[in-house]
Amino acid sequence: MESILITINIILAIILVIVILLQRSEGGALGLGVSQDNFTSARGMGNFLTKFTSIIAALFIITSIALVSISREEIRETQSVLEKEESENSNLPQIPESTK
Repeated sequence: MESILITINIILAIILVIVILLQRSEGGALGLGVSQDNFTSARGMGNFLTKFTSIIAALFIITSIALVSISREEIRETQSVLEKEESENSNLPQIPESTK
């Protein structure tokens, strides 16, 4: 289940980056990108891309939260990292304690 969510999350992230890069800049820093010829078509496409971006972003956040909740459940079921290392290395020679 976790691997499926990771795959979906990666795909959503790639789609989100592509959709954001396709959007036209609305900033008026140098007045670039403002053309009256394709204003109406760019406006309609902007609305679609804006809605699509928000949907993909919401799905990305939902899958991210689901991954966190799944990983927390797995952490609760297992022991800590230090306990794992101690149990794995229990057959190794131990350092003798100093007697003073």
